[in-house]
Amino acid sequence: MIIAAPSPAELPLLRALERAAGEPFRRHLDMAPVADDEPPSPAELTRYQQAGRALAAYEGDARAASVRGRPIGYLLWEPVDGCTHIEQVSVHPDHSRQGIGRALIDRAERDGGSAPLTLTTFAEVPWNAPYYARLGFRVLTEAELTPGLRAIRAREAELGLDRWPRVCMRREPGVRPGARPS
Repeated sequence: MIIAAPSPAELPLLRALERAAGEPFRRHLDMAPVADDEPPSPAELTRYQQAGRALAAYEGDARAASVRGRPIGYLLWEPVDGCTHIEQVSVHPDHSRQGIGRALIDRAERDGGSAPLTLTTFAEVPWNAPYYARLGFRVLTEAELTPGLRAIRAREAELGLDRWPRVCMRREPGVRPGARPS
């Protein structure tokens, strides 16, 4: 697998990948509105890409990084309150359960200066909060939420995402996948 910054020409492929990654929500807990949600806009993707905060995973051998196919996963991150906040991580369903999400998250940790990682996610979706817990993330209590995370959660509520239980999660630097947070 190759993990690299996507080129501007690849950004439309990330939108298609996001649509495919959303399809499993259609069959889970009546979450069709999540599946139907519009992917990040071309302008949003460009902003992340130009800031160096977009990563894509590609099939292929990292030793031949100049030869890569279509993106099979991607991650967007931004700094929030001293943490590397994972705004979006998506893997094409044809490539799920292959360690792609984990590899993207680990790379975002390195690219973010080894700061703590944070994210918001659905609490009851098996490939969301339970998955991130297996990668060493822990659910934050209400008292632990930073101003930036509170603002993100407020925006998610405005978008209607609170129709399903959501949580904020955090992983400390250096926690390896499969580790249990303390």
